[in-house]
Amino acid sequence: MHNDISQIETLGCDFPQTKRGHERRFALLISANDLFLERGYDAVSLDDIVNHAGGSKASIYKYFGNKEGLFTAICDYRRDLFFNNICSQFDQTLDNFKSYLVQTLFHFYKHMIIPENIAFIRLIFERAQSDQKLALYIHEKGPKHVQMAIANALQRAAEQGKLKCDNPEYSAQIYFGILRNLEWRILMGIEIKESDQEILDYLNYSVDIFLDAHQKV
Repeated sequence: MHNDISQIETLGCDFPQTKRGHERRFALLISANDLFLERGYDAVSLDDIVNHAGGSKASIYKYFGNKEGLFTAICDYRRDLFFNNICSQFDQTLDNFKSYLVQTLFHFYKHMIIPENIAFIRLIFERAQSDQKLALYIHEKGPKHVQMAIANALQRAAEQGKLKCDNPEYSAQIYFGILRNLEWRILMGIEIKESDQEILDYLNYSVDIFLDAHQKV
């Protein structure tokens, strides 16, 4: 991770105005991220984070409010990092729509298999069991956000006569369902033996069926 993480602001908390403040906030985020991944959320205390990063608990309270706010700030950063370049806006003058859909799924898959991303997704699932507010927040800002980007692309394609799509949001859910089997295997630690080319062959096959169902023209 890099210093862009220091630019993620936590709602209702102070945001550093100096370089030193940004560095202090960044160090706390990085340390907390590493410790949460290593030990799990519940096993890490604020004292552990401060001992690892240096400084004091007062900085955590100032910049993040509490442990939950610190974890949410890390989720915000990792969400933006995860979804960066996965789902760019479809440009009808430059992009082939089928290729756009295939590449979006492939980029999602390639992000999914990064070990640190797998570990953090598992950590989010663990936290979501005891914090439904966090679970809803992560869903709205992450999966639902990228799902709506595809829904908007489908709607534009329908308006341009490329396909028929009466309910873009439903169709976007079906589209991301193409990855469901791979997602479960990754999160359960089952080895993905298929090569990238085999994954692309599967995605091309699935997207063809998806577009056929929407009366591709």
